[in-house]
Amino acid sequence: MTKQTIILTGGGTAGHVSLNQALIPEIIGMGYDVEYIGSKEGIEKELITGSYPDIKYHAISSGKLRRYFSVKNFTDPFRVTAGLAQAMNIIRKTKPAAIFSKGGFVSVPVAMAGKMMGIPVIIHESDVTPGLANKIAMPFADHIFAVFKETMQYVPKEKSTCTGSVIRSELMEGSVVKGREIAQLDKELPVLMVMGGSQGSEVINTAIRSNLQELTRTFNIIHLCGKGNIDPALQEVDGYRQFEYVTHELPDLLHMTDFVVSRAGSNSIFEFLALKKPMLLIPLSRQKSRGDQILNAELFRNNGFALVLEEEEANPENFLKALEQLKADEELLIEKMNDAEPPKTAYEMAKLVIAHAKNR
Repeated sequence: MTKQTIILTGGGTAGHVSLNQALIPEIIGMGYDVEYIGSKEGIEKELITGSYPDIKYHAISSGKLRRYFSVKNFTDPFRVTAGLAQAMNIIRKTKPAAIFSKGGFVSVPVAMAGKMMGIPVIIHESDVTPGLANKIAMPFADHIFAVFKETMQYVPKEKSTCTGSVIRSELMEGSVVKGREIAQLDKELPVLMVMGGSQGSEVINTAIRSNLQELTRTFNIIHLCGKGNIDPALQEVDGYRQFEYVTHELPDLLHMTDFVVSRAGSNSIFEFLALKKPMLLIPLSRQKSRGDQILNAELFRNNGFALVLEEEEANPENFLKALEQLKADEELLIEKMNDAEPPKTAYEMAKLVIAHAKNR
């Protein structure tokens, strides 16, 4: 009997890919084939083909959904139209049982094509308020899964479910010993991991490096600084290790980490919560985003899971004070995180996706 196929889609940022990465082995383990639709040059292509080279990756044309004026706003609709035609052709050949979309602009023509061709489309929204791509795709969805219960006021309740966060199983299986081998940090000090997303954050990178001499007296530092942001002059600083970004090494590095400084993307902060890592969140400002990270960070602060430093206030002096407060509040933050609702596993999420698949 020929296996049924589940198509996964989503891209633009690592956050729009990580859940799909976690679902792939679970869906395959349930007896389905998996294929992926992404953009031609987005980060999703590198992440999916790098982690799962046997998964068939379909690259389609896609525009970018901008909230600001750009000449490309006039040409991108043609790319989306081309992407829609390409997605329909892929679906026609693949005959999937369902399409699971994690968001990002590449997912819009895929969701539209799925609806037009009678394939169940399942959308996952991990931020408090839906992103622009998911807002556009929602009318084409058969079901919407949300991480935050607060999201339910922004989505059609009749076809939406709040599932809570989903944590990939390998994250919980990290090794402190392997983390130490990767980081090569020798001083007996607490470990501070600093991460600003796959592209890095100039604000966070500047704040950490401006305080490096002071901070390395208190912490061993693992700095995920973003692609192209390695500072060669700091390579030999004792107690400081910089990486552009990490993939398979992240669970091990997180398990050896005591404190985290991060942006406030939903996937990341729920991973820190699951691992009970006291966190200082520096969300993207409203000038650089739609404000979703600000809402995520506020909810975590209100629940006692995190401290928050607004990007506009994240100068080197305030950053240092916030880290001192983070260290002082360590026990209180961990106590609150211990009371949080446990996350779902990728296996449990895969079962929910399969439940909406169409028997073909």
